[in-house]
Amino acid sequence: MTEIVQNIIDIPRYGARELKGFINKFTYKGFIITAAIFLGLFFLYFGYTKYENAKPKLKKLPPIAKIDIVDLPPQDEALDAPPPVEQVLNNGPAARAGIPVPVPDAQITPDMQEFATIDIMNRASAEGGTGLDLGGFASNINFEGSGNVDVKQKEKEPEPDEFIPVEKEPGVDYSRLQQLVVYPDLAKRAGIEGRVTIRVLIGKDGNVRKMFIEDSDNSLLNESAENAIRQYGRFTPAIQNQEPITCWISIPIQFRLR
Repeated sequence: MTEIVQNIIDIPRYGARELKGFINKFTYKGFIITAAIFLGLFFLYFGYTKYENAKPKLKKLPPIAKIDIVDLPPQDEALDAPPPVEQVLNNGPAARAGIPVPVPDAQITPDMQEFATIDIMNRASAEGGTGLDLGGFASNINFEGSGNVDVKQKEKEPEPDEFIPVEKEPGVDYSRLQQLVVYPDLAKRAGIEGRVTIRVLIGKDGNVRKMFIEDSDNSLLNESAENAIRQYGRFTPAIQNQEPITCWISIPIQFRLR
């Protein structure tokens, strides 16, 4: 009995205080391990996300459709022979032979924007062909036509300093011409007087074809002198071999203040 009581006395005491200390110790240890595992997983996920974003993204290609060719007809029955080429008669170039006539740019059609060559003009007709040019003449050319063709040559105008022997010089009524002169107001107020000589080309019909100032005492008088020539109308043409001819003449016009 005495030994049993002694053994009970020798057993170490273990109560609530010791249990609380044990629980607190292992609770802190478990929290630290759990936090370490969470942080490890977090950094692992963060690194994986960065790696995926850094990888080049490949574009998705459209799906490839596979087609099987079946039931093809025999080679000799696949296609019919093309129709033979029809023989077309030569109708000549589309250009029309004749004298070119100037027209506004707005009226020029696309088929008129290129000039025909001399070879095409020699083979074209006055009406023009269909445009199918195989190198021959247009089919609507009348090679058996008769009649004389009057060719009018443009009269060559003489040079201003060219000597032309005439029987009669061009006629000018100087008194009437001076009456047509309007004294420039600016020259009148400045008191400018002088003479203007105009070189005039008078045609066969007596009309003025060209003119220019040959000599002038003052440029303020030039325009008034030219206007007087224009208002004069028809002059008397020069005579050569009893026929009127085109000839140059110098006409002086006086400007005097009264």
